[in-house]
Amino acid sequence: MRDRSLLVEERAAKGGLRLGYVTLSNPASLNAISLGTAALLDEALCAWAEDPGIACVVLSGSGERAFCAGGDLRKIYQAIRSGDSSFPSRFFIQEYRVVGRIHAYPKPILCWGDGIVYGGGLGLLAAASHRVVTEKSRLAMPEISIGLFPDVGGSWFLGRMPGRIGLFLALTGLSVAAGDALFLKLADYFLPAEERMSVLEERLASLSWTGQAEADRLLLARSLREWARRWRSAVSPARTRLEFDRIQSLTEGDTLPEIADKIAYGPVSTDPWFTQGAENFAEGCPLSSWLIWELSRRTVRMSLKEVIRLEAIVAHWCGARADFPEGIRALLIDKDRNPRWSDKDIAAVPAQKVKEQFVAPWPPEEHPLRDL
Repeated sequence: MRDRSLLVEERAAKGGLRLGYVTLSNPASLNAISLGTAALLDEALCAWAEDPGIACVVLSGSGERAFCAGGDLRKIYQAIRSGDSSFPSRFFIQEYRVVGRIHAYPKPILCWGDGIVYGGGLGLLAAASHRVVTEKSRLAMPEISIGLFPDVGGSWFLGRMPGRIGLFLALTGLSVAAGDALFLKLADYFLPAEERMSVLEERLASLSWTGQAEADRLLLARSLREWARRWRSAVSPARTRLEFDRIQSLTEGDTLPEIADKIAYGPVSTDPWFTQGAENFAEGCPLSSWLIWELSRRTVRMSLKEVIRLEAIVAHWCGARADFPEGIRALLIDKDRNPRWSDKDIAAVPAQKVKEQFVAPWPPEEHPLRDL
């Protein structure tokens, strides 16, 4: 099965079983996920989950620049501007459904997270059972720059990072590399990008798959661990581990304004990573900052399913507000990087406006993700 943005195929493996391969195949858009792409991916995953002949699923991106840069924001923008106001919500629901399915998938899923892994792409990677990063991997949840928030389960995995690193990365939209991905439990194994062909095209097919999910999960884990062993020394130290104390200091506070001042003004640093983070936060959407803050508080004791359902509500209202298309316009359409947010700064955001984002537009029995 093939369309312009997705390649779905099956390949023979040892023992008469098969491997299911899904390749995001729109490198011109950094393999961004469209509504159609998400629907086809969901369809393939559903079929393979029920097929006893499929032992493992492999998820990767085409080209050398990216696994996936997130949702196809241009298409979302075009739909909004054409008057299809419900399109963003439909897209989010489909994307969330796929991510929820991957998290709970009954068979091993290997995700090759090479290159850019942003937004929805990081949601896919984080959800997989076996996650590989390379020396080219750059991971981020930069939604604050487009009037959104780290969604597709982002609130769940960011909230489970050491200390308050997740909150810091959400508010600043900063990217991290492979060493951080391993430290922050966004990935499990490091392999050089040059190993992709050998691993995905040759070694996986030669493994002794059993068709029994748990045995095959262990087989894949042990194999990847063995293949990655020789490359351990090639992984750069995790910046977030080295800068843990500074990140804790910057995010220490009981209110968002307290933390905002610290990220913006101190501790003073000439480190370009922290400087970029301060700029991203200052230029980001004020409402997004509050959504990130509220989600970090509300999801502490929630299950993954509860988090995804809550995020779907918040995302629905983001899609209905002016900040989201305005953020896309400034970043990708006109590229002036000068978004005109609906609120001047975080102090100007009415508390009621934030609360409204968490009110479900549907009764509980009609939540589109109630069956997750």
